[in-house]
Amino acid sequence: MFVESKLKTKLLKKMGQAIGDFGMIAEGDRVMVCLSGGKDSYTMLDLLLDVRRRAPVNFDILAVNLDQKQPGFPAEVLPNYLEELGVDYRIVEEDTYSVVKAHVPEGKTFCSLCSRLRRGILYSVAVEEGCTKVALGHHADDIINTFLLNLFYVGQLKAMPPILRSDDGRNTVIRPLAYCHESDVAAYAEEKQFPIIPCNLCGSQPNLKRARVKQLVTELAKEVPFLRNSMLTALTNVTASHLLDPGLYDFRNFEPLVKQIPAGHGSVEKELGAVFDHSEPMFAPNLMEAAGIQ
Repeated sequence: MFVESKLKTKLLKKMGQAIGDFGMIAEGDRVMVCLSGGKDSYTMLDLLLDVRRRAPVNFDILAVNLDQKQPGFPAEVLPNYLEELGVDYRIVEEDTYSVVKAHVPEGKTFCSLCSRLRRGILYSVAVEEGCTKVALGHHADDIINTFLLNLFYVGQLKAMPPILRSDDGRNTVIRPLAYCHESDVAAYAEEKQFPIIPCNLCGSQPNLKRARVKQLVTELAKEVPFLRNSMLTALTNVTASHLLDPGLYDFRNFEPLVKQIPAGHGSVEKELGAVFDHSEPMFAPNLMEAAGIQ
């Protein structure tokens, strides 16, 4: 008799809680799982397949990978893994690497333009395949770090949405790993021995601000053991009257308000840009402009 590991049980519980809390998956959904070949997306797919077997609703899964023709990319790894797993999949081949190389000046990073090209392709695939939900592999640590990045560098209290409907209403992004911490995801990937594909084949560099914030959280967690759990809980426990946003709270009449979401915040294409991203476009120079591309 097969017995699941305690780690998988823990991750499944957290994923199930996130799906339930935010209504991520409904009857008849077709979920496009964005698979990059990294630990997060492998774990997400593995757990979602298990959730599908147990869920009280019926939904389909389509694993999608974008092969951008980066030098040294092991194109056979994901098809072989998905064939063995027996899951429906699609490998999208688009030579965005050559496009980026041709338009970005020597010495500049590729990430911003690469991200823009990638998100357009993935969104088109989701629409073509009739996928009602697009699952991204961002976990709790990504959400926490993004919150701090926006707080420190943008001046906005905003993290990654666990679920986001596109402005045109045709699609919805979900993040089933929203309650799962990176340490657990990494340990599970090691336990399962997923065939990990390196994320630096294009020679890109990690975003320095994101790396610094991640380091800061790691350092603080040594002093405050439950720091990450506390920060994640804080994002679910907002007291509008104790902030300074008159759009959230009527300080004259002492009543809470419903703040309208600004136009453009329902951009599924922008969310897809972060699937395999090494940078944060909002914190980096506009490389499209630098390359003379409109």
